[in-house]
Amino acid sequence: MNEHISSGLAFFSFRATGLVGACLLGLVLLVGGTGLRPSGEWGGAPFGIANDTIRTSSEFVDHYRAGGSADWPDDVQGRVDSVLARMTLEEKVGQMTQLEIGMVTGGEHPETIDPEKLEKAVQDYHVGSILNVGAGAYSLDHWHETITAIQESAQETRLQIPVIYGIDAVHGANYTQESVLFPQQLGMGATWNPRLVEQAAAITARDVRASGIPWNFSPVLDVGREPVWPRLYETFSEDPYLSNVLGLAMVRGYQGTDTSAPDKVAATLKHYVGYSGPETGMDRTPARLTESELREKFLPPFREAVDAGALSIMVNSGEVNGVPAHASHYLLTDLLRTELGFRGLVVSDWRDIKKLVDFHHTATTEREATKQAVMAGVDMSMVPSDYSFYTHLLDLVRDGEVPEARINEAVRRILSVKFALGLFEDPTAGMELADEVGSASDRRAALQAARESVTLLRNENDLLPLSGDEQVLVTGPTANSMKSLHNGWTYTWQGQGLAEQMFPDRPTIVEAIRNQAGDGQVQHVPGTTLDEVQDIEAVVSAAQSSDVVVMALGEGAYAETPGNIGSLELPEAQQRLLERVSSETDTPIALLLVEGRPRVIGDSAYAPAAVAVAYNPAQEGGQAIAEVLYGEVNPSGHLPVTYPRVPVGAVPYDHTYSVGEGQQSEVMQGQADAVGPLFDFGAGLSYTTFEYGNLTVEDTTWSTDAIAQGDSLSVSVTIENTGDRSGKDVVQLYVQDHVASLTPSVKELRRFAKVDLAPGEMQTLTFQLGREDLEFIDQQGRSVVEPGRFSVEVDTLTQELTLEGDRLSSDVAPALRSSE
Repeated sequence: MNEHISSGLAFFSFRATGLVGACLLGLVLLVGGTGLRPSGEWGGAPFGIANDTIRTSSEFVDHYRAGGSADWPDDVQGRVDSVLARMTLEEKVGQMTQLEIGMVTGGEHPETIDPEKLEKAVQDYHVGSILNVGAGAYSLDHWHETITAIQESAQETRLQIPVIYGIDAVHGANYTQESVLFPQQLGMGATWNPRLVEQAAAITARDVRASGIPWNFSPVLDVGREPVWPRLYETFSEDPYLSNVLGLAMVRGYQGTDTSAPDKVAATLKHYVGYSGPETGMDRTPARLTESELREKFLPPFREAVDAGALSIMVNSGEVNGVPAHASHYLLTDLLRTELGFRGLVVSDWRDIKKLVDFHHTATTEREATKQAVMAGVDMSMVPSDYSFYTHLLDLVRDGEVPEARINEAVRRILSVKFALGLFEDPTAGMELADEVGSASDRRAALQAARESVTLLRNENDLLPLSGDEQVLVTGPTANSMKSLHNGWTYTWQGQGLAEQMFPDRPTIVEAIRNQAGDGQVQHVPGTTLDEVQDIEAVVSAAQSSDVVVMALGEGAYAETPGNIGSLELPEAQQRLLERVSSETDTPIALLLVEGRPRVIGDSAYAPAAVAVAYNPAQEGGQAIAEVLYGEVNPSGHLPVTYPRVPVGAVPYDHTYSVGEGQQSEVMQGQADAVGPLFDFGAGLSYTTFEYGNLTVEDTTWSTDAIAQGDSLSVSVTIENTGDRSGKDVVQLYVQDHVASLTPSVKELRRFAKVDLAPGEMQTLTFQLGREDLEFIDQQGRSVVEPGRFSVEVDTLTQELTLEGDRLSSDVAPALRSSE
C-alpha cells in the first residue's frame, strides 16, 4: 500500500485524476491570479514586469530586492519535515540523484519513454530529478507526453514525491520547438535594459513551464572577464554591476514573486563561482583569483541573486586556486551557506563529480569523489548516465563516512524547492498554457530585444542608415546563416546538426536586407565560409560595381569546450576578405560582426566606414539588423564588453592603473597598435546626437562618518537629444578612486539608465551613491572605505569628490574567519 503524505494540508493526487485533473487545477490557479496576461495583451507591465516609472539601475535593483526573499515559508518547512521523516535512506539518496533523459527513453529523435527504464529510475532508484533533451528540441506535445509519464511513475512510488525536471533554457525555451528565442545573454547585456531582460525571462519561464518543466538552469551569472572564453556569449557582461542588475531582472522574470505559479520556474544561478576567469581562456580550465578579485569581480551577481530568493545554484565546472569548485567546502559551504545565507539547492554540473577523478585528479576513486563533493556542499549530482552516485553514496553513509545528517540537509533543500514550485499539488502545472507559446506578442518582444542589442560602433560620413536606393553587395560567411544568429544552446547543445531543421521561418541577414530594399537592389556573394576562402575575386568584382558593401563576418555555432579557440583573431579567410575588398575597391564597407565573443578584426580594422556588432540576436536578428541598416530602427545597443584591438593582452575596462601605464610605455617604444581597445566598454552610437550637461555632485566634500551612518550622496546629470529623430542612449556613471591601499581600478560602473528621448527632449537623472560605490574588498574579504580623492564621470563630464575622515572597515568575512 502506498503511503500518502498529508502534513495536515490538502494534497493533490495527480495519479487519481491524471493530466485532465492537473489542467483543471492549473485553470483554478490561473483564475486565482498569477499575473499572466492572455496572449497579445502587453499592457504597461506584462507578467508583472517593472513599470515605466522605474528608470535607473538602482531603482530596478531596489524593485527586485523588494519582491524576493531568501527565506522559505513556514508552511513549506513543516511539509518538508513531514515528508523527510517518512523517507528511507535509499529514498533520500535517490532524491539527490539526477539522470539525463536518455536513462529513461529510447529510440530515435524524438525519443520516447521506455517504461522499464523509467520504472528502474523512478521506482527502484527513487531518482529525484531528470534533465536535458535527447538529440534535439521536442514539440510541446512530446514534452507533455514525456513529463506526464515521468510524473505518473513518481505517483506510483511509496511517498509520491514528484520528480523535478530541469532544462537549459538560456535564451528562450530553446529546447521547445514552438517557442520564440531571444538574443543570447551577451546580446541581452548589450541592450542595457533590465525591463527587456525581465520580460524575456518571463516569457521563457511560461514557455518552459508550458512544456511541463519547472526548473530552468539559467541565468548565467559568471562575469565575462576573459574574452576568448567560449562561454562568453552566455554571460551578460565583463562588468559585475551590469551583470548584477540584469541577473536580478532575469531571476525576477523566471521566479516572479510566487514560484508556485504555473507560469514560473525555479532559477539556477550558474556557474558558482569564478568559472569565467580561466587563466588560459579555455573552458573548464583553472582560475587563479585573489580573494579580493573573487569577491569584487565574480561574486556580486551571485550574492544579490541569493538575497533575491533564487532557488538553486549550479557549481563551477573548473577549479579556483587549485581546488575544484565541486570539492570546495570553502566555496560551497563557508562562503555560499555561512556567509551568503543561501538556503536553496546546489546541483553539480554534467558529470563533474566523476571528473574529480579523471579530470581534476583530487580523488583516486569515484567513491572518494562522491564523498568530497557531498561533504563540500553538493546537494544533487548531475551524474548523469548511470547509478554510480546512488550506489557510492549509499555505501558511504552505511559505512559512516558521510553522516546521514548531511543527507537529510541536502534532501530537505531538494524537497523545499519542489514544494516551493507547487509540484506536490500539481507536478504538471503550466501545461495548460501551451496555446500561448510562440505568440505574435512573444515575437514582438524578441524582435525588440534584438533591435536594442544591435550596437553601432563606427559610422564615418554617416554611411548609415542606407536610403534604400543604393546598390548593395552583401558578403561574408554570417550573412546567410541562422546558426550565426543563434549560436549554441539552440534546439541542440551545439546549435548545429538537427537544429538546422528546426530554425523558424525567419529571415537571415541577407534575406532581411532583400525584404527591406528589394531584390533588384541587393546582390549576394558569400566570398568565404567561416574559415575557408571560396571566391574573393567575385566579391571584389561585385563590390566595384556596388554603392555599398555590407560585410557580415564572425562566428558559427558552438557551446562550451568545443568552442575553444587558439586565438581571438577572426579566421584568416575572413580577414583576407575584408582586406581585399577594402584595399582593391573604393566602395564603402558596413561591417557587421555576428559573433559570441569579440573577435579581433585584424590589420584592416579601420577600413570599414561603419561597424556594428550583433551578439547572437537569434531568430529576429536578421530583421532587426536590416531595420537598423536602413534606419527603420535607431540603434541603441552599447557594448557589454571591451572590444579588443589585438588578441594578446586584452583586458576588461576596469583594469588597474598599472595596466594603463604598461600600455603607455609600449607607445613610447612605437608599439601603438598594442594600446587600448578598438572599442570601449559601454560604447554605442545612434543616428541622433545626445548632449550631456550639468553633472552635479550634491556635496563635493563628503565624510566617512556620513557613510558609516548610512547616508547617500546625490549625483545628477542632464541629457538632451540634440538631433532630429527620437533615440535611446545609456547614461553611464563611473566612479574613479585615485589612490587606495589595494591597487584600484581606473574606473568602475556604478549606475546606469537607458533613456528614450524625442528630438529636443531633455531629462535630468538623479543617482544615489553609497558606501558600496566607494569601497573595495581587501584580501580578508573586508569592505574598506578610505578617505581620499575620487572622480564621478558621466560621458565626458567629470566632478571631483573628496572623502574626509577615518578609514572604515568591516570585520573579516565570515567565510575567512577560521583561517585567521
